[in-house]
Amino acid sequence: MSDVRHVLVLPDRDAAEEAAEALGERFGVHEEPRLVRDALAGEDDAEDAQWLVLLRDEARRLDPGELNEFVAAWDGWREEP
Repeated sequence: MSDVRHVLVLPDRDAAEEAAEALGERFGVHEEPRLVRDALAGEDDAEDAQWLVLLRDEARRLDPGELNEFVAAWDGWREEP
């Protein structure tokens, strides 16, 4: 199996934590997603950071369109690979 990943981009840490927790309930994700702070280029202030939720999907069972709709609830989006 190939290593398929989804990257969900969220506006802040709280939104990222809420979305990561909700992934298990909505999609039955068992593996803990990784949260990563993504500072905007040249910015050191945490207020100017986006947060990424990294999610493995080796079985390719998660629908990209459904993930887009899901993350939009937190004003986020799914990055295209």
